[in-house]
Amino acid sequence: MSYRAPTLELRFILEQICDYGGLSRSDRFRDATADVLAPVLAEAGRICDTVLAPLNRAGDLHPARLDAGVLHSPPGFGAAYQQLAQGGWIAPGAGQAHGGMGGPLSLSLAVNDMMSGANLALQLKLLLSQGQIEALERHAPEWIRALYLPKLVSGAWSGTMNLTEPQAGSDLGALACRAMPDGEGRYTITGQKIYISWGESDLCENVCHLVLARLPGAPALSKGISLFLVPKYVPKPDGTCGAANAVRALSLERKMGLHGAPTCVMGFEGAQGWLIGAPNEGLPAMFTMMNNARLMVGAQGIGVAEAAFQQAWAFAQTREQGGGPIARHADVRRMLAHMRAELFAVRAIAYTCAMAHDRSRALYETGEEAATWQARAQFLTPIAKICGTELGMRVSEAAMQVHGGAGYIEDTGLSQLYRDVRVSAIYEGTNGIQALDLVGRKLRDGGKVALQLMAEVRADAQTAPTQLTAQADLVRRAAEAVTRAVEWLCQQPRTERAAGAMAFARAFGLVLGAQAHVRAARLDPDRCALAAIYIARLLPRHAACLAQMYAGAAGLYAPWDAKLDP
Repeated sequence: MSYRAPTLELRFILEQICDYGGLSRSDRFRDATADVLAPVLAEAGRICDTVLAPLNRAGDLHPARLDAGVLHSPPGFGAAYQQLAQGGWIAPGAGQAHGGMGGPLSLSLAVNDMMSGANLALQLKLLLSQGQIEALERHAPEWIRALYLPKLVSGAWSGTMNLTEPQAGSDLGALACRAMPDGEGRYTITGQKIYISWGESDLCENVCHLVLARLPGAPALSKGISLFLVPKYVPKPDGTCGAANAVRALSLERKMGLHGAPTCVMGFEGAQGWLIGAPNEGLPAMFTMMNNARLMVGAQGIGVAEAAFQQAWAFAQTREQGGGPIARHADVRRMLAHMRAELFAVRAIAYTCAMAHDRSRALYETGEEAATWQARAQFLTPIAKICGTELGMRVSEAAMQVHGGAGYIEDTGLSQLYRDVRVSAIYEGTNGIQALDLVGRKLRDGGKVALQLMAEVRADAQTAPTQLTAQADLVRRAAEAVTRAVEWLCQQPRTERAAGAMAFARAFGLVLGAQAHVRAARLDPDRCALAAIYIARLLPRHAACLAQMYAGAAGLYAPWDAKLDP
């Protein structure tokens, strides 16, 4: 399976759709110019094409394994990881004070997008370190930042997040892991965590775990959770690894996919740890890491969708059937067109989300403007996660269909793409939880952010190129329908919101995708044809989604109490 990093497409979205160059007017991102962006993307793309992509299949065929407590990564992963570390690709968005590039989140998103398409299993290791770096930058005491961040940024050490326990899945309030103060500023952590991606590693010197646990006398449920940093090896003051800590990988989960990335059951047996943030305030600190990860997981889905589309496109041009390549056949053309149109739309949503986050941090914005951009970034994050991960599943499945029987054969590698990306809709908060967050916390402002976004969609529809006059009217009407849906949701009780949450998220994403296509077509007339396909063939799905939303909770629970109870 071949993969080519879509650097030109990413540049178009960043520069033309998202105004990446506008960030350079701020002190913080003064280097965010096209002259810098182009070579960075080119070099990241080269590494993806020549180093990461060739190892993707090996990660599936030769999974990570745990022998007598020692992890063995797939062949070639170690050398590839070292190249990434030496090139500064572990955390390009980390602060310069600790060795990072200090780049915008939107640039990190682009790099992760490409790396996910090339080798999702290895990219996942980088993603976890990136999230931990951000959490420590914002919540750790100075001595921990000084000691840990240079090591994490350089790739000498890596990071994980430890949330889930056997008896507590997404319900973090039910966790039982305990932390006891030792009277000297440290804590002993005892408990077990499951589903810990890259919880053990042979690619770096040390693995640093962020662990949620309860202090003695802590309040019940989620109000009594604290966050601790627990390294595999306790560092010495000079930053070298000291004694082994009482934490170890007990076993590896047997998974559907992502075989190259070890997913561990972790045992903490009185391990030394240090408090991050305030006592009983672990969730806000952990969500710093998780919010970063949620957007980047959306990018994982987008990257895998890109890889699957490329393979389907290449196959359709060369596979002869019925007197010519199958790309001539209507159903194959339909699938390819839908894949490409939706890939652009969802990618634009994710990058727009990242750019909103970047603008909130840019120093040239006033405090009020920064808060406005941050609210927009927070609103778009669950949409980007849902749409990105569902795109990865949908496109990899469609790519298998394009291949016909060959797609069902392991040798093509398409089943790996589907198996690898399937978990993206589950981890870092299931997509259903993301949707609940969207219609819950994100609408507490009375729908202000959502309504503003839809107003901008309508405004963009008014400036569509003449070739898309009819399609622009469809976009405007769709935005009006979603506007009414926002207003309706804001008046509904929690049960009704929850029942329609996923349908609303999908409808909102479909309309934002149409807006991205209109903007692209206005900037480049050659993109009008793809925009027309999206608006005519994919955007109408929003009406079905809204119909599901308006159905609400009516009848949703009763059947389980009666005829459908097994």
